Amino acid sequence: MADGLLAGGGLGSEAMAPEPELPGWAAVEELERLEKGFFENEDSCSDCSDHVKPGSSLQSFVPEGKTHFPEMFQTSQLLFYERFRAYQDYILADCKASEVKEFTAEFLEKVLEPSGWRAVWHTNVFEVLVEVTDVDFAALKAVVRLANPYLCESHVSTFTLECMKELLDLKEYRLPLQELWVVFDDSGLFDQTALAIEHVRFFYQNIWRSWDEEEEDEYDYFVRCVEPRLRLHYDILEDRVPSGLIVDYQNLLTQCEESYRKFLNLRSSLSNCNSDSEQENISMVEGLKLYSEIEQLKQKLKLIENPLLRYVFGYQKNSNIQAKGIRPNGQKVTHVVSSIMMTGLLQSLLRDRLCPEPCKEEIEIKFHSDPLSAINACYEGDTVIVCPGHYVVHGAFSIADSIELEGYGLPDDIVIEKRGKGDTFVDCTGADIKISSIKFVQHDAVEGILIIHRGKTTLENCVLQCETTGVTVRTSAEFLMKNSDLYGAKGAGIEIYPGSKCTLSDNGIHHCKEGILIKDFLDEHYDIPKISMVNNVIHNNEGYGVVLVKPTIFSDLQEDAQDENEANKALKVQTSGEADVAERVDLEELIQCATGKMELYVRADLSEQVEGNCEIVNELVAASTQKGQMKKKRLSELGITQADDNLMSQEMFVSIVGNQFKWNGKGSFGTFLF
Repeated sequence: MADGLLAGGGLGSEAMAPEPELPGWAAVEELERLEKGFFENEDSCSDCSDHVKPGSSLQSFVPEGKTHFPEMFQTSQLLFYERFRAYQDYILADCKASEVKEFTAEFLEKVLEPSGWRAVWHTNVFEVLVEVTDVDFAALKAVVRLANPYLCESHVSTFTLECMKELLDLKEYRLPLQELWVVFDDSGLFDQTALAIEHVRFFYQNIWRSWDEEEEDEYDYFVRCVEPRLRLHYDILEDRVPSGLIVDYQNLLTQCEESYRKFLNLRSSLSNCNSDSEQENISMVEGLKLYSEIEQLKQKLKLIENPLLRYVFGYQKNSNIQAKGIRPNGQKVTHVVSSIMMTGLLQSLLRDRLCPEPCKEEIEIKFHSDPLSAINACYEGDTVIVCPGHYVVHGAFSIADSIELEGYGLPDDIVIEKRGKGDTFVDCTGADIKISSIKFVQHDAVEGILIIHRGKTTLENCVLQCETTGVTVRTSAEFLMKNSDLYGAKGAGIEIYPGSKCTLSDNGIHHCKEGILIKDFLDEHYDIPKISMVNNVIHNNEGYGVVLVKPTIFSDLQEDAQDENEANKALKVQTSGEADVAERVDLEELIQCATGKMELYVRADLSEQVEGNCEIVNELVAASTQKGQMKKKRLSELGITQADDNLMSQEMFVSIVGNQFKWNGKGSFGTFLF
């Protein structure tokens, strides 16, 4: 866009609320102030000597395939903050939903040229050139006449001049402003008009809902509805929302519109019916059902519109991926992925992977040019072999069956790159999924690179180049990561949820916001996660190497619990070594909690990293012990004085062995209180 273009976002700070009528000279002064503010860029320099220039500040465009039409103002590519400031400061301000049309009309009266401009009347069927002779601000309509010469283009059939005149006559020559696209004029006189109509058009196409006016008439319509819908619109434009969630949102909108239309028709029929008939009673019941359905749909829409809640909603939806199971014929298929298949590569595949020894049975092989199509074609027990190459995918890997996805070669030679900001890269819900020897690259995303919703996923000899969070291990899921490298996450490299099982062995986790994040598991509804960390190198993370999330109240409860029963804890440290060897000690810790079921063993070198291992051990054991004590206390309050061991048998076996913590910004281990 041209320098200095404001597009309605740089309006002044005064809101366009209803104001008292001004005297003639004051009204002219107010209009001049508004015109200046409407195109004033908030980043413009204070020296305005060269700011005011003749000519339009907007760009123009010619509709594709319509070269005989005049150029029109290009106003559809405005930025988020430009629309945000226009609606907040000048058009809607603090109006109620029932006042939207009134406030919009008052805004248009101050910035819209009432006549003398041309526009293209654009519909789904045709475009025709018209001239505006007047504006009915209250109705948000323009009074028009056909331009001379007559220009019209139809997508369906040819509209003659007589047909168009007849159509306009039926409409009383009054057209909705949002259906008009202002013809470009380089004088700059109609820039405000083009922008004002664009804001009205965008609002009624993307923000306004037909049921808004019937919602609670509060003064926070902009905050409650406009801002979240505007943000969602731009998040979708910028690929920051999963494609599945976009489809869900559009379907919900359609369902809600249809249900609301039925509800209005039913309400109208009831209002015209005066008899207390059985049919009327049935209609009232149907109306109540429709009303309840509409309210549920509206709540789901608000969940997606809320940027904090939409991904929780998206997770619940997208985690329900249905597994295909075994093929009807019981056959297992090997899928080979290669952008180009050469004879030498095929021979190597046959020798190393497909037929390493004389085949006892025939193997069905299918070839694919991209990994996504191969994954989508898989059934239970299939294998996907990805040949060396750089593959770019635009969708998510949704793996619901137990399959093997392996690279044929080194991870750096087999790169799968995800484009698009919204979707998760790999979604796993299968019972036993194995992924090996592949490098996953994610760019500019909102969701993590790998999410295990349930089942077991094994990741071996892989490289994960993350953008947001790295791996998320959800409740009831199991994750095993070996000999892999994970880096670049703007959040945590690995997020471990309560009730999950996570085994990390011989991995590198580095250059993330946090290395590993363990979610709060102290709530009575959560199970303790089972975590094993062996010989990992966690380094160069911005925050902690490992961070535990827990409630603030836990610190106070922990202090009180320390004096309750010292017999609940036992710490044994065994050291061995010779005097002439640098201090090397095997450390074994056995901590028995109130349940008598929790054991923890740690073997690590007493080097500079041993402190980090011990710190993690101590904190996790303390948290687990406290959870057991809290549960025992709750049972006691319920009158259960002697808890059964089986009832109190939540265990966490944590193996912290030989991990190295280096150059993490805040240290090897920390806690986040909430």
